Amino acid sequence: MRLKLVILVMVLVQALGAMFFISAILLSVLGIDRQPMDWHRRELVEILAAIALLIGLVLSGVLLFQTQRRLGRAEAQLQRASGAFMEVLEEHFVQWTLTPAERDVALFLIKGFSTQEIARFRNTSEGTIKAQTNAIYRKAGVSGRGQLMSIFIDDLIDEKCGAR
Repeated sequence: MRLKLVILVMVLVQALGAMFFISAILLSVLGIDRQPMDWHRRELVEILAAIALLIGLVLSGVLLFQTQRRLGRAEAQLQRASGAFMEVLEEHFVQWTLTPAERDVALFLIKGFSTQEIARFRNTSEGTIKAQTNAIYRKAGVSGRGQLMSIFIDDLIDEKCGAR
């Protein structure tokens, strides 16, 4: 909510400053007469408009800095999650005593590829992939891809919550 408010203030402040300068130029170019303003007052308004644009610039910089920090934290969390997921995969693959070929197929299954796609990637028949898939499910004690995925998701959730 605070971030949205900062963005809104930033846009409004810049818009007001820009509108002042743009309207003055447009009125002059179009030859539209405007109420004369005391030059002291005019200078004060121009200074305030310029300050508004500077404030908008500073707020934009702060927002950009905060966004980059958040992005960095999110990327670090994603790296940790990816590493944790790979650790969970490896633990289960060892526990289930998957062969190297079954490990490859299991990874492709978890990534969501179809039997035909996996066969094409591994340059083998669909029958071989189906047999390896059934072996993976049997060794993991599951009946399908959804249950296979739930094992890893449950482990990650338990690890995140400290239940391990």
